[in-house]
Amino acid sequence: MKIHNSLSAKKEEFTPKEPGIVNMYVCGPTVYNFLHVGNMRTAVVFDAVRRYLEYKGYRVNMVQNFTDVDDKIIARSLEEGISTQEVADKYINEVKQDFDKLNICAADSYPRVTEEMPEIIAMIEELIEKGCAYESAGHVFFAANTSKDYGKLSKKNIDDLITGARVQVNEDKKSPADFVLWKPAKEGEPFWKSPWSDGRPGWHIECSAIVRKYLSYVDIHGGGEDLIFPHHENEIAQSEALQSEPFAKYWMHVGMLTKDHKKMSKSLGNFFTLREVVEKFPPEVIRFFFLAGHYRMPMEYSEDLLESTGKALERIKNCKDMLKKAPSSEISQIIENFRKDFETKMDDDFNTADAISVIFELVKFANKNPNGSLLGLLDELLAILGIVFSEDSKEINSEVENLIARRDEARKNKDWATADNIRDQLIAMGVKIADGR
Repeated sequence: MKIHNSLSAKKEEFTPKEPGIVNMYVCGPTVYNFLHVGNMRTAVVFDAVRRYLEYKGYRVNMVQNFTDVDDKIIARSLEEGISTQEVADKYINEVKQDFDKLNICAADSYPRVTEEMPEIIAMIEELIEKGCAYESAGHVFFAANTSKDYGKLSKKNIDDLITGARVQVNEDKKSPADFVLWKPAKEGEPFWKSPWSDGRPGWHIECSAIVRKYLSYVDIHGGGEDLIFPHHENEIAQSEALQSEPFAKYWMHVGMLTKDHKKMSKSLGNFFTLREVVEKFPPEVIRFFFLAGHYRMPMEYSEDLLESTGKALERIKNCKDMLKKAPSSEISQIIENFRKDFETKMDDDFNTADAISVIFELVKFANKNPNGSLLGLLDELLAILGIVFSEDSKEINSEVENLIARRDEARKNKDWATADNIRDQLIAMGVKIADGR
């Protein structure tokens, strides 16, 4: 199995630190609003990665944080007239509901920043003691020039960063490249007591402290590609200042979901929440859409593309329904060939796009050679990708039953106009009629 490592910018053979065990950390959301579908693409990708690793026999320890203290959360609490904790509680619950909608397995741990303050403060104290961080007017900053290879993930040069900084963003910093580990709270903001000020942590330190507590080491560290700099770069700098081993062995980054070829984001206002999209498309269609492209590539969002994805997924569902009724015979070698082909694609940097192509080859073969023995394989491969079909049959109420009976009577009497009118009524009610032998 090979993984494209953002750190080396090339595919590398996957060898976890401990045989049979994979420690995986994925940066989670800041919980102040509903997630948009761009956030969900990253979540779906790493869920598929986890599922495939488990399919291959690994025990995966997955940790995903919730950033539950942030300027945006504070602004939301003022807007809604509730506490920052109530805002975080509300939207963490909403995030988990969204994860459930897209069949995303729960992480082993969901640490919240506000519950990890002792670990965060202790780590900052160690960085100061080691000379990698300094206090200034209640702030604590990490001194980027103490990291001998700062910029190795993002391929940025620290001298260029300093030269390119036209404005000293914070006059308390010694260098524009330095980043905040702790900051004093403004009036009315939530705060925690520390040796430096009543305040709260900077964004980057939370992940390093959480990883140290919950995982100790990381085989795979993931997130969206927009986190490479500065977030993940700063995680590496502050963590490796206190340890001799690399902070994470493999770095995986998911390409952006775009709208009209611009990054989808709340700040640009060009986003759609999952709640909005799931009203128009079944959850499995949205999940399948995310996996139909390679995770490292940007993906353009459009309803036309989701419509096409729905039609493609319908072909798979129709094949499943057909195989449920097909006779079975022994074709173990054919089944094994399809399974190995699927694994080969997934072993190559979790290439779900090519793996899905194998599923369609299987569907094509099954349609030409109906054999119930293929159903188990099709279900197995779909399960690895986390694709579960929604129940598409609706309860038939008495009104629908009466309309169907009237339509049948009209067809017997060759009254095609009435039959067609009733069919249109049923379609408008969400009931599709298919006539066949």
